[in-house]
Parts: sequence; structure tokens; C-alpha cells
Amino acid sequence: MKLNMAEEEDYMSDSFINVQQDIRPGLPMLRQIREARRKEEKQQEANLKNRQKSLKEEEQERRDIGLKNALGCENKGFALLQKMGYKSGQALGKSGEGIVEPIPLNVKTGKSGLGHEALLKRKAEEKLESYRRKIHMKNQAEETAAEQFRLRFKHKHDEVKLEGDLRRSQRACQQLDTQKNIPFPREAWYWLGLEEETEEEEEEEKEPDEDEYKSEDISVLEKLQILTGYLREEHLYCIWCGTAYEDKEDLSSNCPGPTSADHD
Repeated sequence: MKLNMAEEEDYMSDSFINVQQDIRPGLPMLRQIREARRKEEKQQEANLKNRQKSLKEEEQERRDIGLKNALGCENKGFALLQKMGYKSGQALGKSGEGIVEPIPLNVKTGKSGLGHEALLKRKAEEKLESYRRKIHMKNQAEETAAEQFRLRFKHKHDEVKLEGDLRRSQRACQQLDTQKNIPFPREAWYWLGLEEETEEEEEEEKEPDEDEYKSEDISVLEKLQILTGYLREEHLYCIWCGTAYEDKEDLSSNCPGPTSADHD
């Protein structure tokens, strides 16, 4: 008895008091988390082992086992086939062109009525077709909007180009008329900047006549056509060539044409 007590260590001894414990922060919490996770996994394994299969699962297992096994001689239908000369693994039919395996069995386990699956399939197809139509219409709308934007941008670009050509023609007309000592343009808008001054003076002197038309009534394209025609006839000048020709024959021979498109 004394020997056993001597072998046991005193709980007040240095071996108990001076034990160095691991006091790193967060370590006890990590241990608790690992322990809780281990217990949870064991509990889940025990639940899976002890869980009783439902009636449907048992029926499904028995059905799968029965369908995997080939028909034997105890089956009446198979026995009749054997009497007529059928052998296991042989295709049906007189010349052996029929099926080898029996028609698969599709067991209906749901509560829906007959034709419900076909109805669901049809509805899904209709929904998919409706979605495709919406996507197609959306793509068409986006393409139409993009095409309209391109047309508006091109139209705006053409307008800016026409206005630039008209200003060039007006400057050239004013310069060439001045060189020929022509004091006034044939029309006020033939010269750049003169049209506004002329309109202001006319408004101060008299009231506008309804039969008279202003230059605003003429489009930019029409002004450009009229003015370039005047420059070609009067001064033998083409704004797109940037050249004053010697005579009409020289103009018709060397100038591609009276429009901007002819010079592209």
C-alpha cells in the first residue's frame, strides 16, 4: 500500500504545478470547433446506418433487381417462346430482325394523371418558343435602331459636307466676281456673309412681298447646285477640282463632272 502511494505523484508537487500549457490565442476555440464537427459527422453516419428505407425505396430496389435478372424457364411467356424454337439472346421475328431485349418498363410513381407529362413537355416547348420569339424580336429591334442611327448619322454627315461645299463655293464666287469687277452678286446668298446684311437692309426699307421668296426657301443642296452651275458657266471654275479652266472644252475634258460624287 505504501509502495503504491509512493509511486503516485503528489498533486502538489512541481510536476503538476510547473506544467506548461499552450496558451496561444484562439487555439481552444479551434479545438472546440473541430471536436463539434467530428461529433456531427459521426452523428450523420449513425443516422444513415439506422435510417429505415421507405416503402417506395424498397419497391424501387426490388424492381431494379427483378429487371436486371434475365427471364428464366419459370416464366410462362418465356417457356412458350422456347417451345416455338426461341433461344436466349436471339432476336425476335422469323428472320431474326426483331428486338433482343424486352421493352423497358417505365413505372409511373407520381400522382399526376395520364398525359400530364406530355402536357408539361408541350408547355415547356411553348415557353421556350415564346422566349425565342422575344429574343428574336429584341434582336430585330436593336438592329433596326442601329440602322436608323447609322442613317441619321450619315444624313447629318452629308448635311455638314453640303454646307461646307456651299461655303467654299460662296467664297470662290465672291473672289472670282471681284476679280472680274462684278460689284454685286447675282443673288445675295452667292457671296458668303452678304446675304444677312442684304436681308436686314430690305427689312428696314420695305415690307416683304408674299410673292418674293427668301434664300431660306431653297435647300442647301439646291443652292449648291445653282452656285456650282454659275461658277462653271461664268468663271469656268470647279470647286472640287479647285481649278479655273481656260475654256468650256478644257472644262468638259478635264473635269470629271458637276457634282461631288463625280469627283470621288
